[in-house]
Amino acid sequence: MLTLAASPANAQPGPFRFQEATIAHIHGALSAGQLTCTQLTRLYLDRIAAYDMQGPALHAIITVNPKAMEVAAEMDRSYRESPASAGALHCVPIILKDNFNTFDMPTTGGNVSMKTSVPPADAFTVARIRKAGALILAKANLQEFARGGMSISSLGGQVRNPYDLERTPGGSSGGPGAAIAANFAVLGTGSDTGQSIRSPASANNLVGIRPTRGLVSRAGVIPNSLTQDEVGPIARTVTDAALLLDVMAGYDPADPITAFGNGRIPASYARLLSTDALKGARIGVMTNLFGTAERHADVNQVMEGVIGRIAGLGATIVRFDLPDYDTLAPVVSTSLFEAHAVMDHYFAALGPDAPIKSFAELVAAKTSAVQKTLEAEFAVVDGMSSQAYKDRTLNRDKLRLAVAKKIADLNLDAILYPLQKILVAPVTAEDQLERNGTLSNGTGFPAVTFPGGFSAQTASAPLGVPIGAELLGLDYTEAKLLGYAYAFEQASRLRKLPKSTPPLPNEP
Repeated sequence: MLTLAASPANAQPGPFRFQEATIAHIHGALSAGQLTCTQLTRLYLDRIAAYDMQGPALHAIITVNPKAMEVAAEMDRSYRESPASAGALHCVPIILKDNFNTFDMPTTGGNVSMKTSVPPADAFTVARIRKAGALILAKANLQEFARGGMSISSLGGQVRNPYDLERTPGGSSGGPGAAIAANFAVLGTGSDTGQSIRSPASANNLVGIRPTRGLVSRAGVIPNSLTQDEVGPIARTVTDAALLLDVMAGYDPADPITAFGNGRIPASYARLLSTDALKGARIGVMTNLFGTAERHADVNQVMEGVIGRIAGLGATIVRFDLPDYDTLAPVVSTSLFEAHAVMDHYFAALGPDAPIKSFAELVAAKTSAVQKTLEAEFAVVDGMSSQAYKDRTLNRDKLRLAVAKKIADLNLDAILYPLQKILVAPVTAEDQLERNGTLSNGTGFPAVTFPGGFSAQTASAPLGVPIGAELLGLDYTEAKLLGYAYAFEQASRLRKLPKSTPPLPNEP
């Protein structure tokens, strides 16, 4: 995988340029002797020091890996000894959402009562990421326990959007979103119960993948829901997101749903990317996921531009309405009924020295920024044995069938829509409204969010506010969706570094 990432087709010509560096750029520079892992790590740590608690004060980071420079030095030593043995993500700095277990750093969920909670082992995906050679640089802030979309926590405070400091970065994975947008690292991980990978991708001019249910293990990630939770990549480019998905996807006995992914994972998602992917594709535009009021104008204008460019790249556009979605979307969420059981399962695995040992203990601590949500989950009677839960599970099947039937009836390859009908919420808002994540989280179908453009420029948003487009397909069509997003990305080149976090003087 290292040779793929640093191949001539993807590598950066000339001297290494740090800003917006990709996996291929880094591997090419390491191979050419232009860069060491120690130098690269210091550059990213300097940006975190300059911009996370100072300057724009993004509040994107909860914990910086205190051994990052030691790990980087060891990576340099091993690379000098045997460059050919370097992994697919060798020396690629990654920031994990702070609900991914790490054996060597606290995993807090953003909660002050959990600030000393160090799990006994890495999450399954974290172990794979380490084995691939990535350098875990930091743990990122989030909407506490991933309960909501504002990205505020009792431990980390309010994350701010680097493109508009008066707005949120989406959520719940707002810390990784803001961090990757501001070039604190190359890659991020997120979890997505509602739209928590894709909302920050949309709000921060990034690529996010919510995978098919069963493609990526959730084991070792602080949970919200048994049926809705997924985890996946957040990155600045489709290629880097695909390379991280290559590493994260796979069977894990500790998360039995991943058995369905066996035999469905290509050798490499990244190798299948093509600028010609949209030629001959039939892309459905789901019109009832667009707003019709004045507040929707910015998003609608950007999305019409996306639709036009996709058509220009050879796709046939099919506009359609799906009334079943409007009926079923409000009654497919199962997380409220599952939260108590899955949280107790998580705490039971932390061991006797954990600062919090049960969901009841967490609720009783009354330290959470999402205290009311936790209390509501704790108060649910019967949970997964209730008739309401069974009804919602049936509604999920109904929505899944309705979407699949529409795709079949119209002979579609994917469905296109805005991740959020309006611009991402200001930090003063009470909630993140009008998001379209339920089409994926209510069906289990995969979705890829990618930069669609920007709203009009304002004093607080000198580039405009990022607006994300999303593509959804049937189970295990990640390769197809990523191919479409890649073709669009390469033709449009919409990625921009936010003005609030400019290059530092020491950056090459």
